[in-house]
Parts: sequence; C-alpha cells; structure tokens
Amino acid sequence: QVQLVESGGGLVQAGGSLRLSCATSGRTSNTYAMGWFRQAPGKEREFVAAIKGGGGGTFYAESVKGRFTISRDNAKNTVYLQMNSLKPEDTAVYYCAAAFSFGMIVRGRDYDYWGQGTQVTVSS
Repeated sequence: QVQLVESGGGLVQAGGSLRLSCATSGRTSNTYAMGWFRQAPGKEREFVAAIKGGGGGTFYAESVKGRFTISRDNAKNTVYLQMNSLKPEDTAVYYCAAAFSFGMIVRGRDYDYWGQGTQVTVSS
C-alpha cells in the first residue's frame, strides 16, 4: 500500500504562486509514475501534470504549460507542483496520484493510488 498526502494549497490572488507537495509513505518507490489532477466544482477531474517513474520526463496539460512545473525529490519521497501565474480558472481541489509504472501516465484510471486532495483558490 502507498499513502499520499497533499499539502500547500490555499487562497492566492491571481498572478500569484503556490507550491503543492505530495508526500508518499508506505510501500514507496522512486520508480512510481506520479501525476497531479484537479477537479473544480461541477466539473470532471482533469489531468494537470505527470512525471515518469524514476524521474526525468514530464508532461503537462495545455492549460498549465509554461506556468506549472512538476518535480520529485526521491530522497524525501515527495512530488511537487510549482504553480506560477495562477488564474481564477485554476481554482480546484488538486490531487496527486501514483502508479506502479516507469512510463508517463496521463489518464486518471491508470493510477493506483490517490491522495485526499488540497484546495487551491485563486481570487481575481
């Protein structure tokens, strides 16, 4: 089993920045593929960013490309999502997810474990 705990959410003005963290525990492995998703009220969950198992390769949704950066610190078993130039439409609950894979995973259904989520609210 793998446990994921997100933190770092909050209220920020448009144009501001936040850094989300996803701490993993339990059966942790640096080879997990990791991803960030978000869900706004009344909308379906959507992909935000992913990082390959073992690190290195990353992939972003078009809506966040150039503003968000996903990274991982294998020594700390933690994945980060640095969010810059935030917009009101970025408001959502953000979830991290993990999968037993060396690949790049962008579909939510392909992830094995999920965190509880952290709220991000961007005011205009």
